[in-house]
Amino acid sequence: MNDLLDMIDNPQQLKKLSVVQLEKLAGEIRGLLVHTVAKTGGHLAPNLGVVELTIALHRVFNSPSDKFVWDVGHQAYVHKILSGRREYFNTLRQAGGMSGFPKISESVHDAFGTGHSSTSISAALGLALARDMSGGRNHVVAIIGDGSLTGGQAYEALNHAGDLGANLIVVLNDNEMSIAKNVGAMSDYLSKLRTAPTYNRVKHDIEFLLRRIPAIGDSVAKTVERVKDSLRYLLVPGMLFEELGFTYIGPIDGHNIELISHMLEKAKTMQGPVLIHTLTQKGRGYQPAECKADKFHGVGPFCIDSGEVIKNGSKPTYTAVFGETLIDLAAKDADIVAITAAMPEGTGLKNFAGLYPERFFDVGIAEQHAVTVAAGLAVAGKKPVVAVYSTFGQRAYDQILHDVCLQNLPVVFALDRAGIVGEDGPTHHGVFDFSYLRHIPNLVLMAPKDENELRHMLHTALELNCPAVIRYPRGSGLGVPLDEELTVFHPGQAEQLQHGRDLVFLAVGPMVEQCRAAAGILAATGIQAGVVNARFIKPLDERLFSSLARETGVFVTVEDNVLAGGFGSAVLEYLNLQNCHWLKLLRLGLPDQFIEHGAREQLLSRYGLDGDGIARQSLLFLKQCGVR
Repeated sequence: MNDLLDMIDNPQQLKKLSVVQLEKLAGEIRGLLVHTVAKTGGHLAPNLGVVELTIALHRVFNSPSDKFVWDVGHQAYVHKILSGRREYFNTLRQAGGMSGFPKISESVHDAFGTGHSSTSISAALGLALARDMSGGRNHVVAIIGDGSLTGGQAYEALNHAGDLGANLIVVLNDNEMSIAKNVGAMSDYLSKLRTAPTYNRVKHDIEFLLRRIPAIGDSVAKTVERVKDSLRYLLVPGMLFEELGFTYIGPIDGHNIELISHMLEKAKTMQGPVLIHTLTQKGRGYQPAECKADKFHGVGPFCIDSGEVIKNGSKPTYTAVFGETLIDLAAKDADIVAITAAMPEGTGLKNFAGLYPERFFDVGIAEQHAVTVAAGLAVAGKKPVVAVYSTFGQRAYDQILHDVCLQNLPVVFALDRAGIVGEDGPTHHGVFDFSYLRHIPNLVLMAPKDENELRHMLHTALELNCPAVIRYPRGSGLGVPLDEELTVFHPGQAEQLQHGRDLVFLAVGPMVEQCRAAAGILAATGIQAGVVNARFIKPLDERLFSSLARETGVFVTVEDNVLAGGFGSAVLEYLNLQNCHWLKLLRLGLPDQFIEHGAREQLLSRYGLDGDGIARQSLLFLKQCGVR
């Protein structure tokens, strides 16, 4: 029974509840989180860890007048539940339902849309500056995790906010994890803060005692500033946040609603930027998530009693095949090095890290750094493989272009979660990588039709001695046999899978299988469609494409990328240069819009990129062209 939760239709109602009632409410919210995410999948562990913190935020502040900016946003479920969206929380991440991330268009309580890391302080500072320019008096709060503090943009924002002295509150949600265990100097620094929680009390006591000295107290307090600074460094090594201009409060228990509320009230009265350091437990309140917080960071539907994820089939995932293949190749080549940005398990590198710890680098949530450190390794003769999700690769565009491709360095980029990824929605769909990579000189860009071809492409990429990208989808492969011996593809070498008299499908990546299905559907209507697995988005198999253009005169390009600047555009550009004016070309892909969240199969069908949709659009195109 959710006696209290059923009473909460807006955040203002929290102010009427006692601390005891709020603690009971926290338990009810955790129950709702577990039971909902067990059905829909989602980011469970991060949200279980911020229940009390979120309650305290809404108890102390007045949303939507006061603004909350959630870093990444995967920990904002509790915020959504408390801000009028409880009744349709069961639609979480479903097509047409609630987004898994803050979304301005979804609610006035979502002050800023998020989905990628380390942006909250920048956005909150912008909101605070706009408030000051307009003469407003509302509060702006950024909530950022310790994992997000490994991203460089967070420090750019801290530096700017401290320099301006803006009235801004930053809440550091410190659970010692991002997705995997945090790494780096910042993680070590926060660890020291956790074990030295006495600074704020001692600093206050020193000031109080000095100022009580009759007649000379204020003067003495000022003249011993250097002594106090020395004590500060002794008690809490570094005091990074105060050196950046922030008043530091903490660390405090992030599960004590009364204490958090008190500190937030105190922060509201302070001038200048304030950072409140809260300690929370990721996965709190659900034992499987407490024990395996990384597994339950982002999880599919699962059994509540056992915590076991409900698996769909036994086919190996692209991610797993990539990780295993890299291990096989690294066993034969000591120069192969693997790099990830805080996602060793998500990118399939966890086992590689265990076998070759000296050749594995987790740089934290710092994709830009990951790319440039890979460039440095390549200059020194190593063979770095940077494994990152396609959508996060966007964050390192300049480094890919300037630090790798301009110098023609042999760095391999393994872009996981390419194409439509499903329920995480527009911030996570990898549907722009063809477009943001294809135009960069020196770069070879590949997409495998299945998990076996992924193995050959990884081997190829490591042998090319130039920048190379392999992009592959989320989830299970096709279940095809895996070759023991790996071959090197010649750049641009496509694969003709079947011949066709009436049209030819030029497909890349997972769209190859959909085109084979479409060809089967068309065959039942008497149309013979050829299917080509392009393999390479750059360079193209110009010889084969020119030959097929003369044979059939009708091309249909199919990709799970946006049409603008994608694979179809590359084919169109080439045919234009060859003056193939007789050729009729249909480009199928994703439209010029951000793709909403929903199951991958639903979205492919919605945008006509499943077998039925491809066949239907191709048949209509042939009729419009007067071919059939």
